[in-house]
Order: sequence, then C-alpha cells, then structure tokens
Amino acid sequence: MFQKNLLWLTIVITLFGCQKVGQSPTVAKEKTEVCDYKVVATYPHDRQAFTQGLIYDRGDLYESTGLNGQSTIRKVDLETGEVLQIESLADKYFGEGLTLWQDRLIQLTWVSKTGFVYDRESFEELETFTYPTQGWGLTHDGQKLILSDGSSVLYFLDPDSFEAVGQIEVKEHDTPVAQLNELEFVNGEVWANIWMSDRLARIDPETGNIKGWIDLTGIYEPDTANKQDAVLNGIAYDPKSDRLFVTGKLWSKLFEIDIACP
Repeated sequence: MFQKNLLWLTIVITLFGCQKVGQSPTVAKEKTEVCDYKVVATYPHDRQAFTQGLIYDRGDLYESTGLNGQSTIRKVDLETGEVLQIESLADKYFGEGLTLWQDRLIQLTWVSKTGFVYDRESFEELETFTYPTQGWGLTHDGQKLILSDGSSVLYFLDPDSFEAVGQIEVKEHDTPVAQLNELEFVNGEVWANIWMSDRLARIDPETGNIKGWIDLTGIYEPDTANKQDAVLNGIAYDPKSDRLFVTGKLWSKLFEIDIACP
C-alpha cells in the first residue's frame, strides 16, 4: 500500500509540479498590442540612401546615411525627395543615428565610437564626442539623448557633455528584445526599428517595457537587387501636425502613415 501511495504521489508531482491544493493554474501572459497602419501619402526617396537616421523639422527631413565611403548627413525636401543640402563623412566612418537637439544636429557612427555635432543651418562641424558602445539609433526626450547599440539596451546621455546618465533594458514580458535600431520619440514613448524586422516597437522609456508593436508588413517591396539590405529603417515624427513618416535603407519611397490599434 505504501508503495502504491508513493507511486501516486510521484505521478501527481510530475503532472502538477507540486501545485498546492486550490491553487489556480498559471495564466498565460496577456499578448502585447499589435497595431496596423494606413498609408496616408507616399513621397519619393533616394534609393541610393542607406538610411540610418531620420528626423522631421519645419517641413524638411534630415537624414543620416551609412556605408563606408557613402555616409552623409543631408537635408531633404519632403515633397520631392530632392537633397537640398549634404555633407559627406570621411570614408572611415559609417554613419548611423541622427537627432536634432536645439540648433544642433547630432550624428552617430557605427563602430568608430565617434559622434559628430553640426550646426543645423550650415552643417558646419562643431565638435566630436565619443561613446563606449556601437552607435545605431539616436533620439531625445527633451532632456536626455537616447542611444541604441543593437542590443536590448537603451542608453541615456547628457546632451551637452555626452556623458552616460542611465540605461534601461527593453523587454517584452520579461524577455529582452535586441536589435534595437533607429529611434524616434513619439508622444512620450520611444519607438524603435527592430533590425531585419517589419515591426516598430513602442517602448516605455521609464521601464523599458514594450507597450505595443506596429506591424508594417507589406508597406514596401524593395525594388533593388540587394533586397537583403533594403530593410525597414527610419522613423520621423512631426509633433505639431501629429504626422508619422517611415522609410527604409535603399528604398525609393517614404511613407506618411496613420496607426490603427485594435
């Protein structure tokens, strides 16, 4: 009898993991909200531009492009896609994220651990700075710069000294989400491209938790031979008119979109 009872106890433990009597089974975590999109307008985009950073200001786009020997910072007419102003980086630099802080454009580079600060109007180089990680995406929340390095971590920098002042790990239900790329600050959230993905992550900058996803699947079919590199990358937000723009590396189009959430 003792052996039978012991066998039964073993079966119970195996099946129920020592669950206490009256304890409810573990409930699956709630799914993260996924929003769809609607294309409001389509604009031309330089299909040779390896887009790494994108911002909107006063009717124009400012763009950082990558690849060694092809990296630039440029001002672009939204309606026509015409490059109005351009400055090339030295061949050794691979341009990355871009943001506008007051009257200064701040641009990252990929593995050189070097950033550039330009006058917004003239593109004159004002200073350089260094950071200890790779440089991928860059934005700001009105007080601090926010930098991504391709990992699951966002770094906060002082916009004047460029010293690190904090960091958070981005997670979805306690699972780290890596490949954080181009960034934009939208209505109190950090929005991030996930490299090689058609989704944008909406991130709580206080906790790092992903509040939702925006699924841009099907928005563009790359018309370039090198489709592997022609991925979604580039988010620009116009807070005055509440307009959102997205594009990608080597894309011939840039899209203004509305977001539709369930």
